Amino acid sequence: MKISLGPISYFWERERVFDFYARVLESPVDIVYLGETVCSKRRSLSGAEWLELATRLQDAGKEVVLSTLTLLEAGSEIGGLRRLCEQTEYLVEANDMAAVYYLAGVRPFVTGPAVNIYNARTLAVLARLGLQRWVLPLELSRDTLADLQAGRPAGVETEVFVYGRLPLAWSARCFTARAHGLPKDACLFRCMDYPDGLLLSTREDAPFLVLNGIQTQSARTMNLLGELDALRRLRVDVLRISPQFTGTAEVIELFHACLHGRRSVAGAQAELAGLMPLGPCDGYWNGGAGMECRQPAGAPERVP
Repeated sequence: MKISLGPISYFWERERVFDFYARVLESPVDIVYLGETVCSKRRSLSGAEWLELATRLQDAGKEVVLSTLTLLEAGSEIGGLRRLCEQTEYLVEANDMAAVYYLAGVRPFVTGPAVNIYNARTLAVLARLGLQRWVLPLELSRDTLADLQAGRPAGVETEVFVYGRLPLAWSARCFTARAHGLPKDACLFRCMDYPDGLLLSTREDAPFLVLNGIQTQSARTMNLLGELDALRRLRVDVLRISPQFTGTAEVIELFHACLHGRRSVAGAQAELAGLMPLGPCDGYWNGGAGMECRQPAGAPERVP
């Protein structure tokens, strides 16, 4: 199995983005997804700078995929989407069906987790249009994946989101701006103040969700490190890790070490526990509520 690094979901300062990918260059990640997937107003990097990063990552031996916006709200965004889909140097991750429309029958593409692929018939239709790899929708379970894999078309790879806060929904309203009493069109880019999103708690002060501009995420971090054997049995090709503000390089190293037998899963789980801001979840994978956690946290690794 390969390891992929998903696109950055948050709005980070320009230099932080460059520093982040400088570390990715040296990491054992195989596939890197680049680009803005949440809000078209976030432009800490220009299009040319994203392509410069793509070139550097590709020269370092990484497969580079350019990711599209997940929610399109304006004609200008459609124009940007079309230009991204028309470039031919890099594979494109379609995060909505508008991107699929531009890519279908023209060139191979990847579908992101927000594209609703719920059955093998949908996989077959998209495969005829050029689907090369698909990411399992986050709300689907291990059992549903098994059914989909049984009917997966030849030549199509499967990728599973295994670590990171779950992107749950997108809205035309910017919740971060709203939290500060600001209109969306004059948001002052307040989401940059929250490099891992703005925590939303219940009235009982329990962590519930994270607001990330127009995107809503889980408060807890999806962690399927304990499911590596099941993922192998299910013939999953790629494991996706979603970036967080700190600790992403360490997360990648832990997954890579477990995949290649250099670390025990139990020991790595203990280290991962210290990297997750509010603890793990794996409920969707197990067919339950997404915020549930059924995996043991793991015990410290014994050194002989």
